[in-house]
Amino acid sequence: MECLRTSPGNSWIYPTVILCLFGFFSMMRPSEPFLIPYLSGPSKNLTSTEITNEILPVWTYSYLVLLLPVFVLTDYMRYKPVIVLQGLSFIVTWLLLLFGQGVKVMQLVECVYGLVSATEVAYYAYIYSVVSPEHYQKVSGYCRSATLVAYTAASVLAQLLVSLANLSYFDLNVITLASVSLAFFFSLFLPMPKKSMFFHAKPSKEAPQRTPGQAAVLEEAGRSHEAACQESGTLSQHLEESQPSSPKPGNKALRICVQWFQDLRECYASKRLFYWSLWWAFSTAGFNQVLNYVQILWDDKAPSQDSSVYNGAVEAIATFGGALAAFAVGYVKVNWDLLGELALAIFSTVSAGSLLLMYYAPSIWACYAGYLLFKSSYMLLITIAVFQIAVNLSVERYALVFGMNTFIALVIQTVMTVIVVDQTGLNLQVSTQFLVYGSYFAVIAGIFLMRSIYILYSAKCKKEVQSPTQPHPEEPSSTVMATKF
Repeated sequence: MECLRTSPGNSWIYPTVILCLFGFFSMMRPSEPFLIPYLSGPSKNLTSTEITNEILPVWTYSYLVLLLPVFVLTDYMRYKPVIVLQGLSFIVTWLLLLFGQGVKVMQLVECVYGLVSATEVAYYAYIYSVVSPEHYQKVSGYCRSATLVAYTAASVLAQLLVSLANLSYFDLNVITLASVSLAFFFSLFLPMPKKSMFFHAKPSKEAPQRTPGQAAVLEEAGRSHEAACQESGTLSQHLEESQPSSPKPGNKALRICVQWFQDLRECYASKRLFYWSLWWAFSTAGFNQVLNYVQILWDDKAPSQDSSVYNGAVEAIATFGGALAAFAVGYVKVNWDLLGELALAIFSTVSAGSLLLMYYAPSIWACYAGYLLFKSSYMLLITIAVFQIAVNLSVERYALVFGMNTFIALVIQTVMTVIVVDQTGLNLQVSTQFLVYGSYFAVIAGIFLMRSIYILYSAKCKKEVQSPTQPHPEEPSSTVMATKF
């Protein structure tokens, strides 16, 4: 490894390998598909109501509160310290899960895990501050693949250990603790970046005029926050060029905020981009809400104490199916400007139908099938949405737009949690929640169906207006006739 540190030609390999190892072991969490059965089982003995209405909402609230401060801190501290903090947060989370008892301690677990989620941005932004732009696309693929392979492998391993080896859920959490401890260990060996997106930006004269980050965004479109961070190097150049060469330290943060606002206003002035971003925010909020509570619904349909549980297999298949759906988008020839919002309407209808199936169907297998359909549909649509935003944006604005869309989604999810789940709101049972989520996606589908009808009708009218003005193929126009004479 020492030769990888020192060789200029291999300078990108060492940090990429270490970061991929961190990403792999931090996502290698076989206990995650069986979290709810573990909490409701004899180890913790928590009720479904306590888990649904008192414990899980804390993650959403803490994530929202920590997201913006951690984002600023991540840039100011140049990523590595925040990655190390994430590794520590992982360890604290699973130590509390293993040895803590009671609702209050589990709420603390969710709070610490909110910190884990908020610091995730450092993982995806780090690599672009330590490698040169020509390697962006390559390292993006490696970092994305490491987490995807780890999540799938962890789900498969968990299912095999539970079904064949009859391993307890407590033991799965012990394995997860060992894995995240390894992730923390590898984070200590990451080299410290010399620049970041804003506070330690690279001088504009050293920054490249254009990077291959756009291609990386399109390839990695399945995850919005990841695509946002891919453009961090170019975004820092944009901000540096727009500022004086020697800004006063006290005004630098203010200048950055003003630049953010101006860029966002310019981007969202495009109606097409605005509506794609609108779908992104609302659908991602619903998607995260479903993922947060789906295990409770499964446990309600088929209690883990009385029947076999296949959560790990379902998560593995859903992840693989979502990846295939996202990959397939690159090979579909469609006029997205004309039919894109119709696709959003159709697949949002599929999402709504799958969630309503999960609510009405008494069979756990129908519930599993609905979840597979829902997750694959979302992964397909979010890929299209990222692609459409990518092709309509200048490279410098990816991080701002993608990050803002994700933040708005989290705000919507928080509001949904307060109204639907929290004890201060409607405090609905988990099955009724999925009726609400299905109706929520049905409303989204209705909005974009009306939008798509309007777009198609406008395109038809425009074509009819333009066609009479076009010269007849057998009659040359006056301009052509004039040139002949």
